[in-house]
This record gives sequence, structure tokens and C-alpha cells, in this order.
Amino acid sequence: MVEVRGVAHFSIPVSDIATSTQFCTEVVGCTHLFTTPNEQMVFLDAAGTCLILVKRDAPINAVPDNHGGVHHAFAVAHDEYKAALDHLRAHGVEITFEEDRQGGVLNGPRAYFHDPDGTVLEFIDLTSYSGTA
Repeated sequence: MVEVRGVAHFSIPVSDIATSTQFCTEVVGCTHLFTTPNEQMVFLDAAGTCLILVKRDAPINAVPDNHGGVHHAFAVAHDEYKAALDHLRAHGVEITFEEDRQGGVLNGPRAYFHDPDGTVLEFIDLTSYSGTA
């Protein structure tokens, strides 16, 4: 049996590297680490997990979706959750759905929104996760 020690990185396809890098750093709160010389990939830090933006041809999400379960979630501190949502709104980002889910695997208030290519992202005030003892 393989013992997974964590998520090393995840990738999101983007049509415009500069626009998506700015969105992920200024709106989502990631830190820029490195851009490849050909500017086809950008490496960002998301609180200790590497997020890689990968250049792809548009459209990335040809059919607008409110996620259908497919999205990327970013945990925010409990005392910063409301400010994180206000920050999205201040940057003109529409929150497409909010809920406070309890009694499941990943619990807590959450809000969904889209990146510039329509990929669904989430801010969650992660109050509990059944994967931790």
C-alpha cells in the first residue's frame, strides 16, 4: 500500500497566463513562485500546496457551470472568511453559491466563484474534515 503524504501540486488550465496569475495572486491570495521561460506555466504557492497555472487554448470551460462537484477549494481562516468574501466582491467577483454544509466529510461555510476562464473555485471556512483523526 502506498502512503500518500499530501498533495504536492494541482494544475488549472488557463487561457491567459497573465490574467489568471493576477487573479490568483491578487484575488485568491496565492504567492507567485516561478514562471517558466516560455510563459506556458506559472507556479504559485497556496498555503504550502503548489498550484500550477497551465496555458491552454480558449475556451477552457465552454459550458458555464456552477460546478457539479468539479472545483478547487481554498481553505481560509474562520476569522477571515467574511473578509475573504468581501474581498471577492470588491474585485467584482460574483459569488455564485453559498452554503454552510454540516454533517459531511468537509464541513463549514463555503462560497463558490469563477476564475477568469470560468473554472469553479471555492473559499471554505473548514470547520471539520472527517479525514483527520
